[in-house]
Amino acid sequence: MAVLAHAYYEEDSRVRREAEALVRAGRPVDVFALRRPGDPAVGELDGVAIHRLDVRRHQGAGIGVYVREYLDFLLRATIALARAHRAQRFALVHVDTLPDFLVFAAMPLRLVGVPVLLDLHEAMPEFFRARFPRRASRFAQGLLRLQERASIAAADAVVTVNDALGDRLVTLGTPAAKVTVILNTPDVALFDAATHEERAFMADGVLRLVYAGALTPTYEIDVAIEAVAALAASRPELPVVLEVYGRGDAESNLRARALELGVADRVRFHGRIALELVPGAIAAADMGLAPTRQTQFTDFSLSTKLFEYAAMQKPAVASALPTVARYFGPDTIATYRPGDAADLASVVARLVDDPEERAARVVASAARARELGWDGEARRYCALVERLIGER
Repeated sequence: MAVLAHAYYEEDSRVRREAEALVRAGRPVDVFALRRPGDPAVGELDGVAIHRLDVRRHQGAGIGVYVREYLDFLLRATIALARAHRAQRFALVHVDTLPDFLVFAAMPLRLVGVPVLLDLHEAMPEFFRARFPRRASRFAQGLLRLQERASIAAADAVVTVNDALGDRLVTLGTPAAKVTVILNTPDVALFDAATHEERAFMADGVLRLVYAGALTPTYEIDVAIEAVAALAASRPELPVVLEVYGRGDAESNLRARALELGVADRVRFHGRIALELVPGAIAAADMGLAPTRQTQFTDFSLSTKLFEYAAMQKPAVASALPTVARYFGPDTIATYRPGDAADLASVVARLVDDPEERAARVVASAARARELGWDGEARRYCALVERLIGER
């Protein structure tokens, strides 16, 4: 089976989880992905064969650079996939987005009878509007919706990451029978609190907040930094530190904001760490943050960080987005008004002051994470793959 992903394979948790689930189910998997500087062209990780195409990500670049990058990867993936298929005959091609139109790299194989599964991680038109608001003209949005519809039509089946995105696809005219929701939940074998040393709340007298994710405008880490400054001013007796793990084009602005607010010593940027190290970073903290800026794009998003914090049995605070309310009840994840640093600071302080609420939320969140855990999603995903292969 082949997987196409415009991503660095080692860094994309969803692509890895799906590929590893197939390997465990007995399906050989070849992934065609981006190539980081210094990485070999081919490799293997946990039984998955990796073909790294000579294209790199230009995070934070202009739209022209993104288009060239996408088209470059599309062309290279088309050629590499066709060549590999001649040698080993793939049973199915799984295409991970963005971009949606990467599905067309699999068309030579679909023409000879290989089924194609399209995995829509995001709503690309809404993503573009949020990322490039000044370029999101009616014409541009029309083109994006056209390529989205064409990409869906080119696939035998579509997978997406939550029910909000699934409902959106059906509303846009995709047959409901063609859409399957496979939640983007973490691997509970990796995110297992029992395998890490337990940290008592504020064990060293310091409130350690953690954020592990991308540093891009989609996530309002700037609001989290402002909340740290608000706590430092209103609760001087409460030492608070924000541990930030990740990289992205917003990092320089975030560092500057922390310096401007006088909390540069309280906000620590560790850079991106390997997926395998993320559970340890969460285990060493007291509270997880999932600060997401509310836009038309993020109204369809559900942060995987929430499941990770819950699985690691840490209280979490998230932006009050529709998907958070849909998947987590009011007694699980604590929420704050998006964009409101004072409200975020207030919610954090409330959880610090109320150990009973904190403990109750941890128990309820952990139960929800187990209920929606990856084991069940992996079985549903593998069953879908086998059905598609069987139908052909």
